[in-house]
Parts: sequence; structure tokens; C-alpha cells
Amino acid sequence: MTYESTITVKAKSAPGVTLLVNRMSFARRLELMRRIRRLAHEAQLPETADEAEEKMDAALLAFELDRIYVTWGVREVRGLEIDGAPATPQTLADAGPEALFREALATVKASGGLGGARGGQHG
Repeated sequence: MTYESTITVKAKSAPGVTLLVNRMSFARRLELMRRIRRLAHEAQLPETADEAEEKMDAALLAFELDRIYVTWGVREVRGLEIDGAPATPQTLADAGPEALFREALATVKASGGLGGARGGQHG
């Protein structure tokens, strides 16, 4: 048996770009859970937050989770330069095309069996 720990996906939103996405493994799931747990602890709301503030905090948390999923799940971005340098998962999240970021997010969630997650839809 041969097992590849990544899948290669040609981006639909950015012709010529290929994403190398990590497959889920026991250790990777554990790592993801630790990152998410750490973020959840940091995001605990103070008792005095009003409804608008709570909604804003919830939206910020969702965006931070999306960033974690992409930087955790995308191993490599091929065929894209951002500001003159080869793209990385981090630069894709920081300054890359949002449509490609959302596509990478959906791919990571689908390949990792994370379909119960929000899927990158905010608002």
C-alpha cells in the first residue's frame, strides 16, 4: 500500500495555482484541536459585553478559526506570487486573493472531514 499524506488540488478561482493540502491524520487532528482550544481560551468574553460586542467577537473568532484551518491544512501554494514572492499558506491568509483563501478553506475542511465547521461563510 502507498499512502500520500497530501492531496493536490488545482484552484478553480485562480488558474495556474495548485494547492498541496494535508490529509487528516491522528497527530494532525490533535494539533488542530490544540490550536482551536488555545484560540477558544483567548476569546472568552467578559461578562460585561453587550450583544453587538458579542456578535463582533463571534465573527472575529470565526475568521481566526478560518485562518487556523488554512495555515494548518495547506502545506504549499504553487503557481502564485504575492508581492513578488512565492506564496505560502501564511501569505495566502495575510495578503492573498480572498476567493483563493476561501477555496483553500473549503478544500481543507472537506479533506479533513471538517464539514460541520462553518465553511468560511461570515456575515
